[in-house]
This record gives sequence, structure tokens and C-alpha cells, in this order.
Amino acid sequence: MTASANGIEMARIAAIVADSKSGEDLVALDVSEPLPLVDIFLLVTGRNERNVAAIADEVEEKLLEAGHKRLRREGRQESRWVLLDFGDLVVHVFHEQERVYYGLERLWKDCPVVPLELPAPASAD
Repeated sequence: MTASANGIEMARIAAIVADSKSGEDLVALDVSEPLPLVDIFLLVTGRNERNVAAIADEVEEKLLEAGHKRLRREGRQESRWVLLDFGDLVVHVFHEQERVYYGLERLWKDCPVVPLELPAPASAD
């Protein structure tokens, strides 16, 4: 089983938005084999609580605008690890300390990485 086209498109939208809000270390994992109800985990790191909240809020807003339904949101109040569940896609926006501590990449290391095509940074000419 591989990630659905819908899950991949959602991950693409979320990754572009997270990148535009200075999200770092973006990794998309195809978890469709071990988790039949989810296709992709998108992992994003924010530098501080405000950055984590801004990334999560913007990702949520853009996915809703694209017509996707949010099933659940957790962690927004503390903004150390915000989880956004959109069914086929679950976005994890971490403070850098939580990302290291929980190590989801290690936990899901057997899952294939979904390539993310992000816009090239603007040149400083």
C-alpha cells in the first residue's frame, strides 16, 4: 500500500505553507502500510512556540481553504507539539526540543520518505 494522491497533494500544500513560515527539517513519511487510516505524517520543526503556532495555524488555514476537513487538532495552547489530523495527512509541528526528544523519525524509520518539492529560496541579488 502506498500513500494516496490526495494525501500526497495535502502534504505538498502543507509543506509549502510550513516552509513559507520558516518551518525547518520538513520530512514526509508514508505511513500507509502500518497505519491504514493515515497516509502521510509530515514532520516540521519551529524555532520557538510562536513559530510553531504560526506554522500550525497557517497550515490548517490553507488546507481548510483547499477543501480538506480537519478531524482533530491538539497541542495548540502550549505550542510545543501541535498535531493537525486531516485524515490522509497528519501534520506534526514540533518545537525543536520536542522533535529531538520524541524522535518520530526513529520510530517510523522503516517507512518510506515522500519527496517534497519546495520552491527555491529567493536569491539575494
